[in-house]
Amino acid sequence: METSFFWLAAAVVVIALDLWALNSVWRSTKSSGTKVAWTLLIFILPLVGLIIWGIAGPRGIARPPSSPNHSKG
Repeated sequence: METSFFWLAAAVVVIALDLWALNSVWRSTKSSGTKVAWTLLIFILPLVGLIIWGIAGPRGIARPPSSPNHSKG
């Protein structure tokens, strides 16, 4: 019973980290094609994709509009 709990907890941690990585990928300033490629890699290979993304993934975060007039609805 203890080992099944361990693997369940490990799976939850990996899924949470994958969701965080996907959020980071889609908030980056990279092209849409690059974002799709990283998404597929992380989705198809959750643990290996996460490790690869951690080493070589996109780092830039898109900034919101800086003009006060631009952000008015």
